[in-house]
Amino acid sequence: MAKLIDKVIGIMGFSDEEPEDDIFEENDREKNSQEEVRSSRKNAQVVSIHSQKQMRVVVMEPSSFEEAQNIADQLKSRRPVIVNLENTEKMLAKRIVDFISGTTYALNGNMQKVGNGIFLFVPTNVDISGEMRDELKDKGLFWQK
Repeated sequence: MAKLIDKVIGIMGFSDEEPEDDIFEENDREKNSQEEVRSSRKNAQVVSIHSQKQMRVVVMEPSSFEEAQNIADQLKSRRPVIVNLENTEKMLAKRIVDFISGTTYALNGNMQKVGNGIFLFVPTNVDISGEMRDELKDKGLFWQK
């Protein structure tokens, strides 16, 4: 009965001494776990940490406002989108840009005008850098016809 109480006290962590049987069992467990680690390393699959998933940029030329939702879905899927509105009527182009700008803002993304009627919308995982932003700042958001 005393051994049982000593074991319970030892398990709970209140014992000052460790029984010798437990010390030997712990050493055996450590050796077995080290052997398991060695054998599992030999059979382990090697995976490259530096592999990057190839990013796809979507280029769209919407002709109606309904296509703006498809552009927003691409942004939600974390894909950068280039929107070409050169051949779209001015009022429709403004509505599309407003809608996609709101989507981009809601997703914490960024937007940049690339050319006359061409816009780049990117999600948070893509950073826009370049000097074109300063050149186009004075020209306004939309082109003059």
